[in-house]
Parts: sequence; C-alpha cells; structure tokens
Amino acid sequence: MSDRKLIRPSMTEMLDRFPTRSTGRRKQVPAEQTNAENFYYLKQMQGHTPMIVVLIDGTELTGWIEWYDKNCIKLNRNEAPNLLIFKHSIKFMFKEEELRTRRRRKGPQR
Repeated sequence: MSDRKLIRPSMTEMLDRFPTRSTGRRKQVPAEQTNAENFYYLKQMQGHTPMIVVLIDGTELTGWIEWYDKNCIKLNRNEAPNLLIFKHSIKFMFKEEELRTRRRRKGPQR
C-alpha cells in the first residue's frame, strides 16, 4: 500500500469559496406602522370628502371625517348629529362617489 495524504483546504480558502453573511449589519425589522391610514384620513379630511362608514352590525353612516385619533373618528353629518365612532366598530368605509359610480356602471336593473 501507498501512503495516502488527506488533502484538506485551509480555512482561508474555504472562506473565499463560500462567503458567509456580512457580519457588519443585520437585516432591519420592518416598520410597525406605514402611516398609510393617517395619509388616507388626512386626505379625506382636507377635501371634506363624503364618506360612507359601514359598522360591524351593518349600519351605514354618511358624513365626512372631521378628525381622527388612534382609537376613533369623528363623523360630521348634514342633517343628523355628529358621531364619535370607535375604529374597532367599523367594518369598512368608502367614498360616497364610489357608490354613485358603481350604480351608474350597473345601469337600471330589470
């Protein structure tokens, strides 16, 4: 038999072949809040956009948003009392013009 020599690359060669992750910076955690909700509310408030707010129980309220905070919005209405609505009780909301546009597209129903 002949002598066999184990060929093993040095550690520097291994690091050159298979680079590890950069040790300098870690991946940043995504932001907890994107501020999209705030931007949307501000845009609707500035334009006094008529909104339809649908509550969890199915009640539809129409008005415009006067102000908001973390937990609630204030909805002003023309011929009804203004309301303070908790956000957790809102199912969804949309612009009143979207409802009119949708009805026009559907046309008269027979």
